[in-house]
Amino acid sequence: MAEIFTPFLAAFILAYILRPAFLWLERRRLPASLAAALTVVLGLAVVIAIVSLFVGLLKTEIPLIKAQLPGWISNTQAWLGPKLAEFHIDVDWGTLKNTASQKISEHISDNADSLMSTTIDTVLMSGSSVITGFVNCVLILFVMFYLLIDWNQFFQYIKNLVPKRAQETVHHLAMHTDGLLSQYLNGMVIVVSIMSAFYSISLSLIGIKGAVALGIFTALMIVIPYIGITLGFTLAIVSALLQFGPGSQIIGVLVIYGIGQFLEGFFLTPRLVGERIGLHPVAVLFALLFFGKLFGFFGVLLALPISAVSLVLVQYLWSIYTQSAWYQK
Repeated sequence: MAEIFTPFLAAFILAYILRPAFLWLERRRLPASLAAALTVVLGLAVVIAIVSLFVGLLKTEIPLIKAQLPGWISNTQAWLGPKLAEFHIDVDWGTLKNTASQKISEHISDNADSLMSTTIDTVLMSGSSVITGFVNCVLILFVMFYLLIDWNQFFQYIKNLVPKRAQETVHHLAMHTDGLLSQYLNGMVIVVSIMSAFYSISLSLIGIKGAVALGIFTALMIVIPYIGITLGFTLAIVSALLQFGPGSQIIGVLVIYGIGQFLEGFFLTPRLVGERIGLHPVAVLFALLFFGKLFGFFGVLLALPISAVSLVLVQYLWSIYTQSAWYQK
């Protein structure tokens, strides 16, 4: 069922995120269908731009990995070899270096363009994967287009399904949820924009190649709590090691990410996103695993906002329970 619902969930979330752009275009007296089409094109452009950033990052890192690997093995041999010899452990470092270099050359192309071509060829070998992916993409765009046009009618149909005695309560919960999600999404857009500029400029100042792509990638990963910043930080450390080796640049990366975490965690996020979500760190990790299992990587991205919506319902049910005569007695 998750495979069936994932495209519809993706379309709904994307339509919700892009609806302000659609409304802005409508206020410019564009027909609804044209405004929806332009909004969908805008969403596609953003996705393509993000993928292009990742490809640019690969173009910088892949040749460096191939060039630096033999030196890494030699440095490891100089440091670890004597310690292993004390325990009478003999490692054939020459064979290890040749084998690792050969494997890297076989599986990692000289540039990201070749890597992307190889990846596409591999995907094309599985016809079912291509067909499923294509159908899901078309379905998402189709559903998102009509959701943007018929957003109010869609929710009016849902409202009509709700018994009249419960409509006021459901409306209240829906408005509370909409306010929470709007605060979260608007705040995250501002936070990601600010942190993209901070990381990109800071990494450029210490001479990291591909600093803009790496900085924007790190900022985008903020939407995945804990895991995202860890991934961005790890990539920055690896990039600095590949380009400069152990040195002052590593300290620079540590300082930049330390300041970035302080700025984002103690100033930007509390002020712009707010503490209204109020999820415990353990609950956040559980949500990441749970929704990631259900909906894949897309579920990981949506874990926090979906959990926030669930929290609204849980809080409401808890208040009903604590006010009930059964609980009071």
